[in-house]
Amino acid sequence: MPQLIRSWVESANTPDTDFPLNNLPYGVFSRDGIGPRCGVAIGDYILDAATLEAEGLVSFGGALQTGTWNAFMAQGNAKWVSLRGALTKLLAEGSAAQEELGALLIAQEDAILHMPFAVCEYTDFYSSRHHAFNVGSMFRDPENALPPNWLHIPIGYNGRASSIVVSGTPITRPMGQLKGPNEEVPRFGPSQRFDIELEIGAIVGQPSSGPIDVGQAFENIFGYVLLNDWSARDIQAWEYQPLGPFQSKATATTISPWIVTAAALEPFRTTGPEREKPLLPYLAEPGPMNYDIALEVALTPEGGRETVLSRTNFREMYYSTAQQLAHHTSSGCPMRVGDLLGSGTISGASKDSRGSLLEISWGGKEPVEIDGGSRSFVEDGDTMTLRGHAQGNGYRIGFGECTGKLQPAATGA
Repeated sequence: MPQLIRSWVESANTPDTDFPLNNLPYGVFSRDGIGPRCGVAIGDYILDAATLEAEGLVSFGGALQTGTWNAFMAQGNAKWVSLRGALTKLLAEGSAAQEELGALLIAQEDAILHMPFAVCEYTDFYSSRHHAFNVGSMFRDPENALPPNWLHIPIGYNGRASSIVVSGTPITRPMGQLKGPNEEVPRFGPSQRFDIELEIGAIVGQPSSGPIDVGQAFENIFGYVLLNDWSARDIQAWEYQPLGPFQSKATATTISPWIVTAAALEPFRTTGPEREKPLLPYLAEPGPMNYDIALEVALTPEGGRETVLSRTNFREMYYSTAQQLAHHTSSGCPMRVGDLLGSGTISGASKDSRGSLLEISWGGKEPVEIDGGSRSFVEDGDTMTLRGHAQGNGYRIGFGECTGKLQPAATGA
């Protein structure tokens, strides 16, 4: 495991920062009426990458001055490596550029963070065996919990890019068609079983026009974000047959504001769960395809204290991001710069490692205790927070927080 790379930015050298020099995640920020503009997180600060390029310290054809990372992503892997190398050299302890760059550091607490890239299209997968088994056990039975295709294919659906928002954006409780088990006809009203899903989103940085094999997939993935796929379970229960989720998943999907690059996570690659059935050759893994990323879900009620509801790890995923991308393109489906792939809910084997309230409360039958009460699903005023990091030797590669506070339904109902 690599050691901490020390920086002249002292806050980047502490073992509990999410943003050491080993990380260098990319985001978009504004302050004092300036921006949005591309920036790089380092310790407690943001390096103004747009000004860095404008002053000629790096050169990427103006891509860092566009207010989004899409144009830079489109330049390809060689440019990705070049920028990361240049930033590491400029910010490393003993760099001759320290005095010059000091003026380009903005305190994170003084900045407003925006969507780090323009989402082209969004696909959400269903790739945690524990999650799929738990949901199947609740709605069918443990003997038939997994659909017949689940151990052979990464299941997914096409979601809504238009409702993806950055961390901190308030979420409004959705309205929709609801039908309880004892109701003869549906009614229209606010969702009463509103939920979160702990996921990681992979950002496609290169376009494709044909199949991508698993071994090539990492060359197309620019980086990763935390992702909360908000889900209206009661709307979903009524609508999902026969074509799957629709309005129940269209309210919002929240992502963390910093893109952690695939290069920063490379030292943390690991193997996933053992295969229960052989995969078809196009999904075969040439090496470790998962990542060792510790994750947690926390809930803070209005005016109350935070309770951590769940802790799990991204290595639990039965299908890796590389396999998801390979399957997505296997039909010839083109991928575009800025496409976002949600991993699917990440759950572990124990109750305290489940990635959704649906599982944690077992469909509402086993409410979880929080500060001053209990929860089966998200209530108005609750703030949900996702966190994640890969643990290195004396440092961590973190994502920052992915948060959203639930507001009452628009009708006030």
